[in-house]
Amino acid sequence: MSQKCVKAYVTGHVQGVGFRYHTAHEALKLSLTGYAKNLPDGRVEVLACGREESVDALIAWLDQGPPTASVNHVKHEDTEWRSVDGFAIQ
Repeated sequence: MSQKCVKAYVTGHVQGVGFRYHTAHEALKLSLTGYAKNLPDGRVEVLACGREESVDALIAWLDQGPPTASVNHVKHEDTEWRSVDGFAIQ
């Protein structure tokens, strides 16, 4: 069972629509740790750590996001493994 961490940047109409809360809900369903936070430029940054299959599932979910959002693009990159407690909304 391979573990990994991915940092993703989501662009579009993703702030003020509950995107971080929905992302945290999806991440917790997948037993992932990390965070979702708004960036000053209007994007949402997501760190997801856990089983490789679960991380990939969350990245796929980010391409659509919740019904209230309009995702234009998701850029993601593998990042160094880190132990994070829970999934935070920042």
